[in-house]
Amino acid sequence: MNVPTWVWFATIGATTLFLAVDVFVIGRRPHVPSMAEAGRHLAFFVGLAVAFGLGVWWFSGADYAAQYYAGWLTEYSLSVDNLFVFLIIMAKFGVPQKLQQTALLVGIVIALVLRGVFIGVGAAVINQFAWVFYLFGAFLIYTAVKLAREGESDDEEYEENRFLRWVEARFPATKEWHGPHLTVVDAGKRLVTPMFIVILALGTTDLLFALDSIPAIYGLTKEPYLVLTANLFALMGLRQLYFLIGGLLQRLVYLSVGLAVLLAFIGVKLVLHALHENSVPFINGGQPVHWAPDIPISVSLGVIVGVLAVTTVASLVKSGRDARAEVTSS
Repeated sequence: MNVPTWVWFATIGATTLFLAVDVFVIGRRPHVPSMAEAGRHLAFFVGLAVAFGLGVWWFSGADYAAQYYAGWLTEYSLSVDNLFVFLIIMAKFGVPQKLQQTALLVGIVIALVLRGVFIGVGAAVINQFAWVFYLFGAFLIYTAVKLAREGESDDEEYEENRFLRWVEARFPATKEWHGPHLTVVDAGKRLVTPMFIVILALGTTDLLFALDSIPAIYGLTKEPYLVLTANLFALMGLRQLYFLIGGLLQRLVYLSVGLAVLLAFIGVKLVLHALHENSVPFINGGQPVHWAPDIPISVSLGVIVGVLAVTTVASLVKSGRDARAEVTSS
């Protein structure tokens, strides 16, 4: 896929502009968005993502468009799983509702920057070392098994990572919230606010999720531009999705199982691709394994859409059945 340099700059520039407007508007007027507001903004970002895929189809062909849509849907579904943890973080730190938008927005900006670094490093490694697909595939299969063992999406606890604990131990913080401000001066000393800690928690937690999502999307497309744009569109609508379907998230009880199936499928796809380009001496004498089946992107896209549809329907059916049983028993 031949992407001119100016297209890269235009994409990054447009993303920066959207985020700058968001930061300016929300920074001046922290508030709890209404369902209508969140719905309009989410529809805009989803529509933009779909339109972008049509543009890829027009300029680069159906195969690249299918790669983009498969990557975007996978990243979006993984991002929805992130929202469970975001809800727990907000509750743990007692973030006031009107400040949750600001915390989410800045946390997402941090995640976008860090994911950009991950994407660049991943592209460089893949170009130099084809055997890295074995590692990506094995890691995704391991993650899939771990998710499947967890079962239903009912995480109730959030454990702070080492970096966050280090920050809390090294930097004195206030107990009170000071609006969207990250630091304040108290008695001549510069102190961080709870908002600073929450934003770090959101940003670093999303970075940990990127350890799954970046290998997953590289299993669907090896085009860095498509990897970047799929991540951009998945994350840019995450804040609106948080407020729009916060209650619905609790009903997606089989989401972890569905994601486990997706990650396992992509992991196997990566291993098969690695076999096709094999150069590891102890596998087939360092020669490519031509008999290994190659899964086309059209099949991958169909599997992704099918798994997400079945997961959603099954989750809603079970949630509805459980709710009716609870009412009957009471």
